[in-house]
Amino acid sequence: MRKSRFVLITGFSGAGKSEALHSFEDLGFFSMDNLPPALIPKFAELCVQSEGKISRVALVCDIRGGELFSGLFEALGRLEEMGFNYEILFLEATEEVLIRRFKETRRRHPLAEKGTIVEAIREERALLEDIRGKADMIVDTSDLAPAELKEKINRLYAPESWEKTILVTLISFGYKYGLPLDADLVFDVRFLPNPYYVDSLRSLDGNDSRVQKYLWKWVITHRFFQKLEDLVTFLLPCYVKEGKPQLAIAIGCTGGKHRSVALANELARTLDEKKYKVRIEHRDLKKA
Repeated sequence: MRKSRFVLITGFSGAGKSEALHSFEDLGFFSMDNLPPALIPKFAELCVQSEGKISRVALVCDIRGGELFSGLFEALGRLEEMGFNYEILFLEATEEVLIRRFKETRRRHPLAEKGTIVEAIREERALLEDIRGKADMIVDTSDLAPAELKEKINRLYAPESWEKTILVTLISFGYKYGLPLDADLVFDVRFLPNPYYVDSLRSLDGNDSRVQKYLWKWVITHRFFQKLEDLVTFLLPCYVKEGKPQLAIAIGCTGGKHRSVALANELARTLDEKKYKVRIEHRDLKKA
């Protein structure tokens, strides 16, 4: 497990542990919420036995476990005996912020059954003092929006690839069949020279090198694509920073067979070279 990463997420209720877990999941970590401490060593053994199939793990273990949570230090001691490396990410926030969050969401604090929210927060703070002292990373989320917490986790735990975590779906389509309903960005390429009006190209589509050669012989195609590439590569890191996990870009021509297909293919190739995760869908390619 030398190349593995085992992150235990804990901290105050209302400090953003669920948001943090979602961020790890988006980074490709195997994620699990509210795992009883006694099961942590057993799960670690499963990770070892998976032979690399489960190599990056993020687990949330917190006060919701009730009396079971008291066994966390014993579980961590067992991991150390196994020679299993782990990291602890501790999330916290100020008392005022935690109170506001609980009031806004109308959620009940796990320790608030017999007292007020304030008393529960202070009791939890005392209970978590020792595990906080053992944490490898402490993040105060008081002033962080969910997207900012996601960005911080991405920078801390995937600094080389966090901007590439977004999934880009490219959709070619024909306007005469309607707009794709799930598109975030739509680009109309009907202004480009149309291969449909070239007899030798009409029966072909944008996947064919002859159609591509025809389109790329025009200066306007090169000028448009350069501007499209500049815009998309500028926007993608901005969307990542806002916490957007996927982006659908639709490129449309009249019938969705020639121009949109060729341009979508070229944009997919360009983004793939830049190490973005890309999938492509030619929605109307097979339609008459």
